[in-house]
Amino acid sequence: MRPQSAAPPAPPGRRARALAAVVWAGLAVLAATAPGGAIGQDQATPWPTSGWSRGTPDSQGLDPARFAALDQEIRGGKYGYVDRVLVTRRGRLVFDARYTQDYRAISRDRTGPLGCGEGCADPDWLGDYNYYQPDRHPYYRGREVHTLQSVTKTVTATVIGAALVRGDLKSLDEPFLPFLRDRDLTNIDARLRKATVRNLLTMKSGIAWQEQGRPLDDSNTTLMMVRSKDWIAFTLAQPVESTPGTTWNFNSGASQLLSGVVRGATGRFIDEYARDALFAPLGIRTWYWKKTPAGFPDTEGGLYLRAEDLAKIGYLYLRDGMWDGQRVLPEGFVRDATSPHTAGVFPGWDYGYQWWMTTRGRTRIWTGRGFGGQTLLVIPSLDVVAVAYAWNIFDEQAQDLTGSLLDAIIQR
Repeated sequence: MRPQSAAPPAPPGRRARALAAVVWAGLAVLAATAPGGAIGQDQATPWPTSGWSRGTPDSQGLDPARFAALDQEIRGGKYGYVDRVLVTRRGRLVFDARYTQDYRAISRDRTGPLGCGEGCADPDWLGDYNYYQPDRHPYYRGREVHTLQSVTKTVTATVIGAALVRGDLKSLDEPFLPFLRDRDLTNIDARLRKATVRNLLTMKSGIAWQEQGRPLDDSNTTLMMVRSKDWIAFTLAQPVESTPGTTWNFNSGASQLLSGVVRGATGRFIDEYARDALFAPLGIRTWYWKKTPAGFPDTEGGLYLRAEDLAKIGYLYLRDGMWDGQRVLPEGFVRDATSPHTAGVFPGWDYGYQWWMTTRGRTRIWTGRGFGGQTLLVIPSLDVVAVAYAWNIFDEQAQDLTGSLLDAIIQR
């Protein structure tokens, strides 16, 4: 899943410990913006459906020296185990660096709640949720697709938007329980019957959940969900502690319920549906999506994408849900998704539809981020999308990359 943490980024060593608290889910983090910041399209808009056009930082008004300095710091190990950093501006790829890490050597003889690494007697222990197993993390079985962890939540919200524009989902204000028609809902708390799809997207389901800052033990609801045979049933069995729509509480189980919503609304699992409704229009042709024991795709942390393709998701938001003349997301969805449905969930951080928002100076930023250092940054005023992939789960001390990446991009 994705070990999780909704707080602003912490140094990887500390994050790995605190996030181990949520270890089985996937982190979400970072973001900034405000409604209506997305950039529209015009006749000159480049569309990276078949690949990103190449440019250079200076050709797009950025300082190449800053990126060169950042690259040197990454190669020097300042930010731990970084795998890839990619930056686009105005629809052109202006910085793209790959960093080779020997995860077989790094993970050798590592064993703990996250799994077991190279040399493990049973490498299939925990299956696709063995975070130390180099055949499964951070890249999946030698492919280019990289674990997103909680950035999966952001992509899941995007698929929900695609279902709206295609008419398979009528409204975010529909109660979500009727979509789970294969479930026995006899004993469901009456308050939860009023909870909507929007409440799930904004982390205001009202379901009691202990995830943030919890250790990796039986006090961590996400860990208990991951150990269960049916994640949707487990989440629905949790008590309701507040009226839906009133209280924000980071809840990976609520994100997993969206997997059931898509299945009920479309008749298809979300990985199948996303293939046609989201991935195909954007030219995303390769991915991997983990499945829970009950067979539902893991929508809180189980998606793997190439960095180039995750950047396309950000670019879709920059272009207000349009892609080369086709409306992929409903008009107004980007504004709503990146609006602060809950302001100040942490100091300086707001929350939207599985997106985090913040500002740096007067610059708005939208972000999705996952356990281990997965980051999607969208900066509307600069027409920038950035992706960073890493795998800082081994508790070594390293500085978080995000702030330095923003320093390279936002050049005052």
